[in-house]
Amino acid sequence: MAGTALKVNQSNSNSNLRIAWLLPSAFFYWQPAISKLAQMFPQTTVFTGLWQGFAPGFENTFAVEVLERKIIQLSRTSTGYGNNFTYLPLNIVNRLLRFKPHLIFTSSFGIWTMLALLLKPLAKWRVVIAYEGSSPSVDFRGSALRLALRRAMVKAADALITNSHAGKAYLIDILKAKENNVFHQPYEVPATTALVGCTKEDKQSNLHQLQRPVFLFVGGIIPRKGLHLLLEACVVLQKQGYRNYTLLVVGDGAQRQELEAFSENHALADCVKWAGRVDYGNLGAYFNSADVFVLPTLEDTWGVVVLEAMALGKAVLCSKRAGAAEMVIEGENGYLFEPQQPEELAKVMSRFIEQPNLSVSMGDKSQQLMAQHTPEVAAQFLAKVTSFVVRN
Repeated sequence: MAGTALKVNQSNSNSNLRIAWLLPSAFFYWQPAISKLAQMFPQTTVFTGLWQGFAPGFENTFAVEVLERKIIQLSRTSTGYGNNFTYLPLNIVNRLLRFKPHLIFTSSFGIWTMLALLLKPLAKWRVVIAYEGSSPSVDFRGSALRLALRRAMVKAADALITNSHAGKAYLIDILKAKENNVFHQPYEVPATTALVGCTKEDKQSNLHQLQRPVFLFVGGIIPRKGLHLLLEACVVLQKQGYRNYTLLVVGDGAQRQELEAFSENHALADCVKWAGRVDYGNLGAYFNSADVFVLPTLEDTWGVVVLEAMALGKAVLCSKRAGAAEMVIEGENGYLFEPQQPEELAKVMSRFIEQPNLSVSMGDKSQQLMAQHTPEVAAQFLAKVTSFVVRN
């Protein structure tokens, strides 16, 4: 196994540095940064338990190996992620020993991260833990056992990365990571080309006919995403006499039938339109048809959909309980709100109804902000972390 040891010298170029990514779920939002990183480090392989295929424009830009996972739900909550056990195949060990990575980026504190760290002294690889962001259901601040285990993993890791300030604070203040080993910058960022990469569907043809302003929701129709609270805000707007707008709902999920009935029962049918599930490569048409994006989530460690909306020039109304709320500058590219206070959300929605040009100026600001958070910038950040770990 000594062959995997890194010898940092002039001959150790990017082309022969092997990088493994351990991702229990390799959702589309991982691909832009990893794809750009793979251009710098061609021997990059993603090992994942869930693979939905390449996003449009990123086909075969890096190697992928799929190991089937299983999720066992231990407890359920209507406001958060719940408590799940994700079974990840232990034969990841054989795959890694065969690949012989010099560096492993591994997501969060699951079994794959534990195995990578346990094998580290033998395999001589470096390990970077990627902690997406901080939120109550995933931080486990009330579990002494989990915190002790996580602190041990943090101590054994060579570095840690996170998208958010809240994630950085959790790693340093709660898990006692050394500050100079923690790197904070959004790395789960979108590529607009992937969102508009597919041929338009027929059902998109009537989007331009919607009553403006158009407020857009994109996500799973499940309690945690807070769509029911957004609909309650629409009821408040109706009571205040506001009916000259559209709420466009893109997504599907267990709550859809219930919330469609709620919409009918509260006379919102003229304002609320249901698009159903839309392929990732077709989402751009829906973003482009909207004026304002709304994320009413009750819990999200990050929330890449906020960055997708910003990259496509949308004003954003974002729940304070999303990690990506850090991307919203109050009053400049959008507003933050407490999701369980529909009156508060209705108030900021009414501003866009009364001031049609507000969404344009805020959308322009969103695009300006996202110019600092492109896949290329994210890849440079990951390359910087790679250099830090390799040279130390």
